[in-house]
Amino acid sequence: MSTQSDLAETNRLEAFSDGVFAIAITLLVLELHAPKLEGGQRLWPALLDEWPQFAAYLASFAILGIMWVNHHSMFRQIQRADRGLMFLNLLLLLWVTLLPFPTSLFAEHLEDKTSNGHVAAAVYSATLTLAAIAFSLIWWYVLRHHLVEHTMSKAQIRKSLLRYSVGTVIYAATIGLSFVSPQLTLVIVFLLALYYGFEQVRTRGGTA
Repeated sequence: MSTQSDLAETNRLEAFSDGVFAIAITLLVLELHAPKLEGGQRLWPALLDEWPQFAAYLASFAILGIMWVNHHSMFRQIQRADRGLMFLNLLLLLWVTLLPFPTSLFAEHLEDKTSNGHVAAAVYSATLTLAAIAFSLIWWYVLRHHLVEHTMSKAQIRKSLLRYSVGTVIYAATIGLSFVSPQLTLVIVFLLALYYGFEQVRTRGGTA
């Protein structure tokens, strides 16, 4: 059975994480700037020229937003928190807080035809891959150390871990894709965010 102190510690961890997610999302929008108009240039075409900034912002906002939703769903299942879980959660938050930087870098070089565009896309993809790995490690850890109370069978546990692993493998593949097409990389990571929009953790009631 969970003790009151265990539950309180979990709530504190969630509250801290919520604050970090909120700050990271706020930092994303700070990278959007009004276009500088040059003699006689109209605003609408200038805004269209800024599409890489808006596209990268939208993708990262969706990723962070859905990550926050899944983080909330995961911690609804977790009944106890120990030091290992706290450190793994900090590892996840490390990549969450870093994301605004590669987002800005990616947006700046999205249309760059040189190797700079590929490197920027690879840095962005690598950050997302590391975040996905951290997320999977949290879920693996809480199952292995019985920090979640559930009625899942071994097959259901494997299935839930596979859901995370598939996304992580695809994120890793986008690192290589970055050196083929940065634009396609952005599309793939956005679609992958939508995949994670479907609940990945369902343990109550015996479902997986």
